Amino acid sequence: MDGKAHVKIDYCTFFKAVSDPTRVKIMALLSESEMNVSEICEHFNMTQPSISHHLNILKNVKIVNSRKEGKEVFYSLNRCCVSGCCQDFMDNFGEEEC
Repeated sequence: MDGKAHVKIDYCTFFKAVSDPTRVKIMALLSESEMNVSEICEHFNMTQPSISHHLNILKNVKIVNSRKEGKEVFYSLNRCCVSGCCQDFMDNFGEEEC
């Protein structure tokens, strides 16, 4: 083993989660800073429950982390999950020069 923690990743679920344009935009926002759902909503023409639904999908596949501070929930991008899953996925196909 290479010392890296190996976790079984459901690639289909991961890529399905990131295939939605709204979720990609949420990921982009969270890559810049931690935000609560109200702050995220300011960037969309959507209701808060719709944004929360997208956040839950991202949380379920570990793309987004959350932490509670009082009554507020703050979300951040789990960069390790995103880069690790993409790298592990590509490793399944061997190395090739592009």
